[in-house]
Amino acid sequence: MVGGGNFPRPGEISLAHNGVLFLDELPEFKRSVLEVLRQPMEARKITISRSKFTVDYPASFMLVASMNPCPCGYYTHPDKDCVCSPNAVQNYLNKISGPLLDRIDLHIEVKPVKYDELSDESSQENSRSILGRVVKARAVQIKRYQNEPLIHCNAQMESIHIRAHCQLDKAAKSLLKRAMDHYQLSARAYDRILKVARTIADLGLKEQVSSDHIAEAIQYRCLDKENWAHN
Repeated sequence: MVGGGNFPRPGEISLAHNGVLFLDELPEFKRSVLEVLRQPMEARKITISRSKFTVDYPASFMLVASMNPCPCGYYTHPDKDCVCSPNAVQNYLNKISGPLLDRIDLHIEVKPVKYDELSDESSQENSRSILGRVVKARAVQIKRYQNEPLIHCNAQMESIHIRAHCQLDKAAKSLLKRAMDHYQLSARAYDRILKVARTIADLGLKEQVSSDHIAEAIQYRCLDKENWAHN
């Protein structure tokens, strides 16, 4: 994953630089391997140390990961019963540490899609339309960070940029405070919510981050919520 050897070579983390690193069945990876992801996800580089030298490899990647809610896969299924014990479910979920989850911007629970929905022929927003909105949002961000040589999008914002570009009105601040207190979110999760909310606002071509944007961003952190699987 990280690379290495007597003559260090880049691993999957660096090979995914400026691209996507997809990890399927995330809890099946050794916890020690997953914890190594924390440093490059923050610093966007991976450091490999040997007795005589240290090597830094670039590692600015987008992490996409998937996982089941339990070993049997049916813990949140609306129709099928889970056969796992509560301890088995908790141990399975605990393979993903809180600090690693804090570094993931979006936690999305995907429910089973029923046949009626799959066969529905009603018109939906097509990919070309969605692409158009994304391109416009990225153009807004390019302009926003045109004087910041190391920042190209909202995900790369540091605390100073978050304070400058994610200013909230009274309603949005109140909503975020309630979420922080209720779910006992960390300071890193706070920053992630603001970054996501800023992006949601950009997709709507809105200059101000509103309480609606904050509410949507909070909904994308389901794994931070107590008893998330029952919500």
